[in-house]
Amino acid sequence: MRRSVLLTMGTAILLASTSAFAQGPPPEVEVGLPTSALVTLPAKGGAKLTVTSPAFKHMGDIPFANTQYQTNTFPGLEWTAGPAGTQTYAVIMQDLDGSAARPIFLHWTAFNIKTTKLDAGMAPGAAGLPAGAIHGPGMGGGATGRGYMGPRTPAGPKHRYHLQVFALDTTLPADAGATIESLSAAMKDHVLASGEIIGLGSVDPNAPPPPARGGGGARGAGGPPPGR
Repeated sequence: MRRSVLLTMGTAILLASTSAFAQGPPPEVEVGLPTSALVTLPAKGGAKLTVTSPAFKHMGDIPFANTQYQTNTFPGLEWTAGPAGTQTYAVIMQDLDGSAARPIFLHWTAFNIKTTKLDAGMAPGAAGLPAGAIHGPGMGGGATGRGYMGPRTPAGPKHRYHLQVFALDTTLPADAGATIESLSAAMKDHVLASGEIIGLGSVDPNAPPPPARGGGGARGAGGPPPGR
């Protein structure tokens, strides 16, 4: 009898814990959408690219291994070839579920890519990119050279993370990657086709709390900063 009661109590606690960490779907209104890269850098003629990832399906959950909560491993990205005249590709990853004060969180950019695939597990920094490609601005606003920075979704509803790919009719100068503004300006009127895959991010219930800003911990030791 006592064992049965204990098992029932344990099950109830487990269910309560799971429920506490359960996150609802993203907000109905995506506040950053009107100023997202895909909207502000339209393709000439509206040509589309089909973008996929081996780690998750479109509007599927991003595995924790591909987030800052765990190993921040690049999930892999592949897209269909751009139309005639395509010289390079650019990728812009944005979280558009911010606040009215800050509607977009920029996670990662790369440009001057001449392939249609970035392998899963791509090494951080310039070494992981194909020859000639460059990491642009990422978390923090300026060019970091850090490379892919996955989600660290805050508590509340899930967030949508847009991995947007652009086929360009040009090769961009290296200094275009100084800021997202300079990158966008260099890309403007050069987009031949574009597309995206959206992944959903959530809180990893088993993750330790983020390191203090400006202090020690993982960030002070070179680990990823707290993010969204």
